[in-house]
Amino acid sequence: MTTEFVASKSKTLTAILYWEEDVYVAECPEVGTASQGETVEEALANLKEATELYLEEFPLSTTSPRLITTFEVTNA
Repeated sequence: MTTEFVASKSKTLTAILYWEEDVYVAECPEVGTASQGETVEEALANLKEATELYLEEFPLSTTSPRLITTFEVTNA
């Protein structure tokens, strides 16, 4: 019996969190996954699980890191 060892690579991704109505929403912009939870910790844990499941089916291609910044707009 042959056992195949698959090395697991960890990757640091970005999480954007915000409060929406009555839950915290967490989004991963690199992958496009999103989840929610009653607390920040729960929303992040749910996002991690959703992202890992997504990446099992659709692995990330090798891309350069994303740059995240902010900018201002004027309200009309």
